[in-house]
Amino acid sequence: MLAVVGLGNPGKEYAPTRHNVGFRVVDALAGGGRTFERRGPYFFHGSRIAGRRVVLAKPTTFMNRSGAAVAALLGDFDLAPADLLVVSDDANLPLGKLRVRPRGSDGGQKGLASIIRAVGTEEFPRLRLGIGPPPEGTDLADYVLEPFLGEEKTAVAAMIESAVLCAKAWVSGGVVRAMEQFNRKDPLPGGETEEETTG
Repeated sequence: MLAVVGLGNPGKEYAPTRHNVGFRVVDALAGGGRTFERRGPYFFHGSRIAGRRVVLAKPTTFMNRSGAAVAALLGDFDLAPADLLVVSDDANLPLGKLRVRPRGSDGGQKGLASIIRAVGTEEFPRLRLGIGPPPEGTDLADYVLEPFLGEEKTAVAAMIESAVLCAKAWVSGGVVRAMEQFNRKDPLPGGETEEETTG
C-alpha cells in the first residue's frame, strides 16, 4: 500500500487559496464526488491506482500541524515514510511548475517542516506545486492564504492535471520515473524540452 497526502488548511474559506493546491490534487485523484472518511486528524479515501492500493489523505489540522496527521496516517496503515508522497504548494517555484524529489529539506514550507519533525526524517517523496513568489511588499503568510487571481486560474488548473498524472506515475513506477517525466523546464523554442537534473 502507498499513500498520497495533499497539504492544505481545512475549511471552505481556505479551499480556493494558494496553500490548498495539495488538497485539490488529492481530490482530483479521488475523482469527482468521492467521499472522504474522517479518522482522527485526517480525512482519507481508499483508492486503487495502477493496480495498487493507495490511501488518499488530507489533514484536518492546519498547515503548520500537518505532521500530526501524517504520523497518525503512517501508524494507522503501517506505512513507512518512503511509502508516502506529500503534495504541497511551493512559493519558490514559478506558477505552474512541478518538482518531484525523493527527499529533502522543508524549503520553508511549514507543512513539510511539521511532517519532518513528526516522522523524524526527510526521507519521504514530495511533489511540490509552484504558486510563484509573493509580489514585492506582500508577506508570504498573507500571500499563501489568498485565492488565485483570475489570470492565474488556467495555469493552476493545468498544473493540477499534471500533478495528478505525476502522482500516478509515482504509484506505478516510483519516484525516479516521476522525476524523469515531470521535472522538466519550460518548453524550448521549437517545442523541445530541456530536462532538469534529477539528483
